Amino acid sequence: MGTPITRDQLLQLRLAHHFPGRDGQTPPGPPGPAGVVDRMLAVQAQDFGQALWAVGSRVRGSTRHEVLAVLDSAEVVRSAPVRGTLHFVRPADLRWMLGLTAERMIKSASRRLAELDLDQRTLHRARDVAGEALAGGMALSRDEFLETLDGSGISTSGQRGYHIIWYLAQTQLVCWGPSDGSQQALVLLDEWAPGNGAPPDRDEALRRFVLRYFTGHGPARLQDFTWWSKLTLADAKVGLAQARSELEEYVYDGASYWALPEVTEPDPLTEGGLLLAGYDEYILGYQDRAPSLPPEYASRIQLAKNGVFKPSLLLDGRAVGTWRRNPRDNTADTAPFAESAISGTEVFDGAIAAYARFLADKRTPEKPRKLNRTRDW
Repeated sequence: MGTPITRDQLLQLRLAHHFPGRDGQTPPGPPGPAGVVDRMLAVQAQDFGQALWAVGSRVRGSTRHEVLAVLDSAEVVRSAPVRGTLHFVRPADLRWMLGLTAERMIKSASRRLAELDLDQRTLHRARDVAGEALAGGMALSRDEFLETLDGSGISTSGQRGYHIIWYLAQTQLVCWGPSDGSQQALVLLDEWAPGNGAPPDRDEALRRFVLRYFTGHGPARLQDFTWWSKLTLADAKVGLAQARSELEEYVYDGASYWALPEVTEPDPLTEGGLLLAGYDEYILGYQDRAPSLPPEYASRIQLAKNGVFKPSLLLDGRAVGTWRRNPRDNTADTAPFAESAISGTEVFDGAIAAYARFLADKRTPEKPRKLNRTRDW
């Protein structure tokens, strides 16, 4: 049985995994924004602008330019390796993750694909069109890509275009690669980020999946991992059995939580309030969010009508309000929960200043490797 911990201790440990101190015993990896994605394994990224801040907020003094640079250098790509939802992920991890998740995701989407009249013949035709259109280093915006499909006789009306792109990403043909204005362009995965070596066998892939999730999200329950990854509980147990010797077990509220050993001190930047991005892994990365997001406040952040997760204020590991970008000066307007007993918002001044610095860097990212496009970069 593991070490009993209180809620405060759980949140302290969780902050240490999301925002590790400089002496944290994390596995070796790249520095900066790419290192954040490497440690987290995957960072939810369907809201592109918020996802950039989700990464940048975990790198002291970072800028939006620096996060965009790791996309333009193919150090990080965007695809849908978990829950069928867009995430930032390292190319070296994407293929083995999809090898474990894609088949189940495609099967779960089969009814919706049928409703959209996207049968295998149509999807295979779309794959051929995409492969030809993007071959040789082509990079197309979403609109350009959909126009290409329409021009080839494959209708993208309604939600068909979205689901075609999703399917092509699940089958490892395309990914979102270089930055393209406020979004990213579509590229061929094997051209933009070529594979490196043979994929791990299934047991090793399951071990990596479990270990890497708890590296960036611990302490968490195995049920949190299965919700996040959408792997079966049986597969999760196999992965945990393989990784257990590399993890520390804690017990909170009668349940086992798993984390990296010796990662106990968060970065000092967490001592003040934090501005979490919308869909931030600190909130969204768990099935049970009650320790950090009290149920009475959940509807303030998670909007049930459309599934949106609003940016949140974090203090001592707990969500205590929401915030939004002030378009006049690129700072943040905070809205603490009235019941949260925050005496003032000064505790968030440092985080607001960091966010303003993050957005203030207006330099144009360096051009990525040469791409043939219909327009100049």
